[in-house]
Amino acid sequence: MRPYAVIGALLLAAACTTGPSLETRGQVTAPPGNSKHLTVGSAGFTESDLLAHMYALLLNQVGYKTSILTVANRELYEPALESGQIDVVAEYAATFADWLNAKTNGPEAAPVGSPDLAATMRALRTSATPRGLTVLDPGRAVDQNAFAVTRAYAARHHLRTLSDLGRSGLEVRLAAGDECVRRPYCEPGLKKTYGIDVVGVDPKGVGTTQAKRAVQDGRDQMVLTTTTDATLDEFGLVLLADDKHLQNADYVVPVVNRSRAGGERVAKALGAVNSALTTQDLASMNRQVDSWRRLPEDVARTWLQDKGLLK
Repeated sequence: MRPYAVIGALLLAAACTTGPSLETRGQVTAPPGNSKHLTVGSAGFTESDLLAHMYALLLNQVGYKTSILTVANRELYEPALESGQIDVVAEYAATFADWLNAKTNGPEAAPVGSPDLAATMRALRTSATPRGLTVLDPGRAVDQNAFAVTRAYAARHHLRTLSDLGRSGLEVRLAAGDECVRRPYCEPGLKKTYGIDVVGVDPKGVGTTQAKRAVQDGRDQMVLTTTTDATLDEFGLVLLADDKHLQNADYVVPVVNRSRAGGERVAKALGAVNSALTTQDLASMNRQVDSWRRLPEDVARTWLQDKGLLK
């Protein structure tokens, strides 16, 4: 028998569109809640599914009944987290800080996420706390934007870092999303921070198969992907280190609804994941699901057992 149920993406529309009242948001000084049944949210992609199952398994082990709710849209699952339809979700520090800041101060608000993890966490908690959300400490795992070239290209030009590529003077055609031409972490940042001669952006998406094949075949020289990309080896690609920290601090952080899951027992259980989980672990588990077709729950359970976190 499963230790917890997996629920489909069913949310009450009213709660998702309105979220909690301002009166509810103001009750952030009340004692943290400790509900017996906790709903863990997943954003519906492999990595989020894996993290949701890890959280649910560990919470179940320490006495909670848990269920997983999949909502593949932050515009829906974040209000559900505020309202208590979702109690726990794995987020990414800089991305979530910017998202909440824009929600509070408008879409034109200056970004608050940055490569500085401490500053990013302060900004995130500033936005999250008035909404009744508690942001737990980040762990070691980070899912940032990253750039990859073929292993042969890196060897031929002695490239290990983006700085190496900038010093090489090589012309680079970049496979990425079409927004890359204006995003500071992408083409503008590569030029300004690293001096890389980006001669064009091939709009094939972020880390897509099409984008990776374009680099593998030599039509492009570099692809925008992520640090936990599970399929780089299949295309003969390697990441170049972001040695000047262009990318924001998108460390994995558990976020909980304070009134329902703000207690120490939840924080301790989820902290066990953060203390052990690395970026390489996430990439490996993503690969097992995406390439080996294993179930996220099975992969999550095996990892937790291997780390001695799950009995």
